[in-house]
Order: sequence, then C-alpha cells, then structure tokens
Amino acid sequence: MFEIIFLYGVQETPALQAKKTLSLIELIQNGGLGGQLIIALLFLLMIVALYIYFERWFAIRAASKIDKGFMDQIKHYVSQGKMEAAQALCIKEDVPVARLIAKGITRIGKPLEDINTTIENAGRLEIYKLEKNVSVLATIAGAAPMIGFLGTVIGMILSIFEISNAGGNIDMKLLSDGLYTAMTTTVAGLIVGILGYITYNHLVVKTSKVVYQMEATSFAFLDLLNEPAA
Repeated sequence: MFEIIFLYGVQETPALQAKKTLSLIELIQNGGLGGQLIIALLFLLMIVALYIYFERWFAIRAASKIDKGFMDQIKHYVSQGKMEAAQALCIKEDVPVARLIAKGITRIGKPLEDINTTIENAGRLEIYKLEKNVSVLATIAGAAPMIGFLGTVIGMILSIFEISNAGGNIDMKLLSDGLYTAMTTTVAGLIVGILGYITYNHLVVKTSKVVYQMEATSFAFLDLLNEPAA
C-alpha cells in the first residue's frame, strides 16, 4: 500500500481572530486637534467647490439657451428698419448672445469698426460674468492636496513624538494608528482636489461653448450689417 496518511500531523486551526475595522470617524476623532481642523477645512472646501460648480453650471446652461430662429428674426427686423422690435426681441431672450446683439443694434448707423469694438467690449463683460468664481475651483483643486499632505506631515510628527516619549520602545499599535490618521488627511485632500479639478475643467468646456456661440452670432450680425442694401 502506497497510501500515506497524515492523520498525526493534522492540527486544529486556531479560531479566526476578530478583524480590526477601520472607521473613518474614529480616525478623525483620534487624529488630534490639528488633523480634525484640516479635515474640517477640506470638508468646507468641498462644500464651496460643489456650490460654485452647480451655481455656475445652471447659470452657463441658462446662458446657452436661445431660440434657433433668433438671428433670422433679427435679420428680418434690421432689414425692415424695425430697430425697436429687434431690441425688444433681445430683451426678451435675455442671454449673453442677445445682449451682444442689443449692444450692436444701438450702434447701427456708426462705422462698422465702432460697432465691432462695442460688441467685443460687451463680450468681455459677458465672459467675465460667466467665469465668475470659476477660478476658485482651480485654487481648490491645487490647494486641497497640499493641505491634505500638510495634515499627513503633522500626523507623522505627532506619531514620532509619541514614540519618542515612550522611551524609544516602538509600539506598533501607536505607530499604526498615527499612520492611519496621517494618511486620512492625504486621502481627503486628494478627493477634494480631484473633485475641484474635474468640476473646473467641466465648467471651462461649457463656458467655451457659450463663448463660441457669442462669437459666431456676433460675426453673423456684423456680416448682416455689411451686406449691401437691396
């Protein structure tokens, strides 16, 4: 018989040890005053970033909506000499594109270069309004990871200080708890930074589309004025 039985070598496995749970709330609570302040600051920055994003997103979305037949109606009114009707239509639309055309209509009769300059100046003002507070998102995207890393450095310093006070005896539990807390601020900073980066770039893309719409409509209006009278 070549069957080999290892009955005598079998030992009962020890009972499974209870796994240590990782609670974010406990890490924040045990992170000391410095870590808690940094987490609170990052949370505040996240709230500010979300508020600016949604506020600007709705504003830019509303600014891009305009009647598809807007320029056709403007062309009709201008060609018929109905400037008041054209102005009333622009006021009714009340979007950046319409406000640019309204500025141009008020300059009809003056040199084309003067009208173009007026529209460009009005366009810069409209772009400034669209980009209001968007730069704050870029600042949050850059500052949040650095603030989180600052919390990590502070946590590491405090951990080393506690180990030093223990007489040089390395307490692995004390060290691991300190590292957990230190890394928490880095993770929080990266999350807020990534959130700020994504929301900033999304708003930039949306704003660029509105700016393109304004430029295309302005060129169409100037071409209308440059057409020879019938």
